[in-house]
Amino acid sequence: MIYIGDGIIPQIERFASKYAFAKLTTEVFNTVLATLNEKAKQPTGNKYMFICNQRMWYLVQTVLGDWLAKFKTEGTYLWSKGANNYVKVGATFQTYEFGGNQITFNVDKTFTQEYGFDKAYCLCLDLTADATGSEPPIQMFTLKGGDFITNKFPGVGGLDGLSSGVVSSPVAASKLINWGYSGVAVFNPYRSFILREI
Repeated sequence: MIYIGDGIIPQIERFASKYAFAKLTTEVFNTVLATLNEKAKQPTGNKYMFICNQRMWYLVQTVLGDWLAKFKTEGTYLWSKGANNYVKVGATFQTYEFGGNQITFNVDKTFTQEYGFDKAYCLCLDLTADATGSEPPIQMFTLKGGDFITNKFPGVGGLDGLSSGVVSSPVAASKLINWGYSGVAVFNPYRSFILREI
């Protein structure tokens, strides 16, 4: 695949609101929600998706676990006994809600490979479709007829291994090459957020 133009992250980084934190707390989440809601059409009922690297995912689990244990709002988080009398301790936290708005966290190993495991990194993307034209917030584009191209690279023996004629390689093997052009556009990069550990 031959990529044309900037990817999703560079487009978002130019326009997104950014917040750097030394210690992750629920107050950080509340600040993020307040900033995102300034750009939203309504103050409540908003649902935001945050894509995290593994470090951020573990920090989210710790922060929300501590919050739940502190206020003792869910007894089954502390422990629960299954039918086999085994005891399950802990929980997995995916969503944080405050003031009628939600943040849902999703871990992506690609972000860990790109930004490492030492510092937390989290990207919020507004995935709400355009209300007027029903356009998706992200679209992939290509050149006309360039989305999927197939080429053959015949070696000695041709494509079937037993044919005479012109070859592209002195090796008795052939290749089938599939490729194409693609580019991506983020239509609402200003309605995004980057959360980063310092």
